[in-house]
Amino acid sequence: MHARNTGWPRGRIGWVIGSVALLGLGVLFGLIMQNVWLGLTVAVIISIGWLIAYESWRGRTPGLDDPFDDGARL
Repeated sequence: MHARNTGWPRGRIGWVIGSVALLGLGVLFGLIMQNVWLGLTVAVIISIGWLIAYESWRGRTPGLDDPFDDGARL
């Protein structure tokens, strides 16, 4: 029996919790620096990096690594 497709990808909860935590830390950083917008901007930038790192860690693209590809070939 297949899992029901709810439209919400499995494993995305970890990313959402991490993003909310980063957003909270960004606001806290902004309050300490007396500039909430700076904190939110930093939190959004770090959250984008968090998304890229989390999706990469999950390994949804097996076989993507090519040890002979140095990036110079088109």
